[in-house]
Amino acid sequence: MSQPSASRRTREEVDATLQVAKLNAAELLPTVHCLSFGSGTGGAATGDFCLLELEPALCQQLEAGDSFVIRGDKDEQAVLCSKDKTYDLKIADTSNMLLFIPGCKTPDQLKGEETPSTVVHTEIFGFSNNYWELRRCRPKIKKLKRLLMENAYEGPDSQKEEDASRSKYTTEDLLNHIQASEEEIMAQLQVLNACEIGGYWRILEFDYEIKLLNHVTQLVDSESWSLDRVPLTVCLQELGPLEPEEMIEHCLKCYGKRYVDKDEVYFELDADKICRVTAEMLLQNAVKFNLAEFQEVWQQSVPEGMTTRLDQLRGLALVDRNSRPEIIFLLKVDDLPEGTQERFNSLFSLREKWTEEDIAPYIQDLCGEKQTIGALLTKYSRSSMQNGIKVYNSRRLIS
Repeated sequence: MSQPSASRRTREEVDATLQVAKLNAAELLPTVHCLSFGSGTGGAATGDFCLLELEPALCQQLEAGDSFVIRGDKDEQAVLCSKDKTYDLKIADTSNMLLFIPGCKTPDQLKGEETPSTVVHTEIFGFSNNYWELRRCRPKIKKLKRLLMENAYEGPDSQKEEDASRSKYTTEDLLNHIQASEEEIMAQLQVLNACEIGGYWRILEFDYEIKLLNHVTQLVDSESWSLDRVPLTVCLQELGPLEPEEMIEHCLKCYGKRYVDKDEVYFELDADKICRVTAEMLLQNAVKFNLAEFQEVWQQSVPEGMTTRLDQLRGLALVDRNSRPEIIFLLKVDDLPEGTQERFNSLFSLREKWTEEDIAPYIQDLCGEKQTIGALLTKYSRSSMQNGIKVYNSRRLIS
């Protein structure tokens, strides 16, 4: 929109203003911007746009052609996701009005130009008193397991597979429902031992997963194979009549590491993973288990050649050494609240005082970038000494 000539400042008027302000024009850049608000049409109304502050790395990704997506259902706080990270979106108010000026050049850009003293008349396109800022956050992925558990896979012969109305989720479905980046979602699917069946992501029902694993370990035992050299081809030939080959291979991927030797595919079984899932099987049907008895049964239940250790159960089971006799019970970090304060509330309602060794597996995933377990404990708990050992209790009253 053009402005009346009377409203346009001349160079002489600018110089006069500088003189009144006691500023030396020689110390300033030669180009002067004269700003004005337009009237009538041509500008943008407040609310027509949002400002988003990006850190340099994200800005470079955007300029390189990458895209970001905002995720969240109506009852959730929105997050912004890049291809591999998740950010909370927060509105930041500013006392300084932010002006939108088309074609405005920054001082750094003007320094590179050799222009005579000029006056540039610019109309302000719009303005804002706030902007969105991003704060790196943990991906909100508890919901992922909850959705997949709505229809856990119990095997091809299960009657549930004939029910077309049961929930199933493709990768695209999960991207629409889960507040996390695609890489974070795919990584969590691997943690959950999920697999794609007919184009849909499924979690194996626990008993079915154990059934598959037992088939594999029994074959390894009967063939006297080394645990670090389990041949895929023979496994599929021997176990194919019992279960779908893709399920046998999926089980090997979950509990072993794939490698190729002389054009043959082998798997090196992970003893810690197998010992851990065996312990979960034993503990899931017991509220509390005598520790000594559990350790004996546990060792007898794992394949020959594997050694059970309590440190294999970090984040899965908790030992109460104050009880007599000592006991162990199932406490899965996956079942605890996702929010930091809610997580601590839940832990302190379960046990009043914790050692750092005991609580660490249950808060490790809460640590952000460059944050330590010690820093979390300092913020959300109080420490004291008990029998010469540092313990932590809640900062607030837990009902």
